[in-house]
Amino acid sequence: MFLQFFIWGAWYVTIGNYMTAEGMADLTHWPYTVNPIAAIIAPFFLGLVADRFFATEKVLGVLHILGGAIMFLTPSMTGNPTLFILMLLLYNLCYMPTLGLANALAFANIEDQEKQFPRIRVFGTLGWIAAGLFVSFALAGFTPEGTLPDVTPLPLYTTATASVLLGVYSFSLPHTPPPAAGKVLSARDILGVDAFKRLQSRPFIVFLSSSFLICIPLAAYYNFAPIFVNAADISNPAATLSLGQVSEALFMLLMPLFFVRLGVKWMLVVGMGAWVLRYAFFALAAPTGIFWMIMAGIVLHGICYDFFFVTGQIYVDKKSSADIRGQAQGMFVLVTYGLGMFIGAQIAGNVFNGFLGESEALTPDQWQSFWWLPAAFAAAIGVFFAATFRDEDDRLGGERVSR
Repeated sequence: MFLQFFIWGAWYVTIGNYMTAEGMADLTHWPYTVNPIAAIIAPFFLGLVADRFFATEKVLGVLHILGGAIMFLTPSMTGNPTLFILMLLLYNLCYMPTLGLANALAFANIEDQEKQFPRIRVFGTLGWIAAGLFVSFALAGFTPEGTLPDVTPLPLYTTATASVLLGVYSFSLPHTPPPAAGKVLSARDILGVDAFKRLQSRPFIVFLSSSFLICIPLAAYYNFAPIFVNAADISNPAATLSLGQVSEALFMLLMPLFFVRLGVKWMLVVGMGAWVLRYAFFALAAPTGIFWMIMAGIVLHGICYDFFFVTGQIYVDKKSSADIRGQAQGMFVLVTYGLGMFIGAQIAGNVFNGFLGESEALTPDQWQSFWWLPAAFAAAIGVFFAATFRDEDDRLGGERVSR
């Protein structure tokens, strides 16, 4: 888990600054577009191939080694932006299925999922934090004085090296046979069509629609926060942004306490509200680069991520029965990380390019105008959800989590 998320954190936070330095400032939304595309395709690969024909640890190993090889070649393609983005797409097509595979392998080899898995998964958050620190401080020793590691290909080479290491290591993991070997599987299963038909109710449709819509403004953070932090002259942007993961780990531990007091609805409302507050902090800080507001926006990541995504996963699990649980979770990932983030990355990129025009970077006033847009969008969705979501089982979320 540590390496799994170290790999992701090493390139995902820095790619925008690297592309900007390579003359691709107007294309920085594309890595955050190909990533959701891969997230949409991943369930089909897992359901039709990985879950049926090959041992999990072997598929995990092959995909990481192949992804590492692709990432090693990616920096050499910067002279051709289209080819560079296609290489990132190929890499993500290798990487995104490994998220589900890593979880599946863990669940298949532990006895108490509720107690043991959080202890394992927290190493993923630590891996993301370590990636930010490694890029900002360790790689600084390999760059010319005054050159930010983020604007060099070193983070991509770091990702490639770690991918190959994890790929080799994966073959030593416990043998985990394909879970769906011999079972008939259809596209309906992978897309969660049957799960949706079973779960469809007014509260669930409001929840799923709001989850999709809120992911549209959320995409702006992942794409443009690193560029914004760098533009605000805050040193070591990769390490600075990793403070969000420190917050994530802390709030993950506190979530059972909040569930008991708030329930699912207000956990989700607080999560959506935290995204509004984050973007408002960025907008207010932009004209003069107010340091504490930018840092507050970053540290809010724990509430933004845990209260929305983790709470959403728990709500879906609570509403599902055992026979459709996997389909339901896959449907939630498809709607949020896939479709929502895909549309959000494209909208955010086009809005950013509209502000950018023929310039090389946004002015502080333009950054302020830019951040107010996702803040307003997220606020509208939060109000809609708070006004329309009604579920009599809302408080069961707290009981389930606290057990």
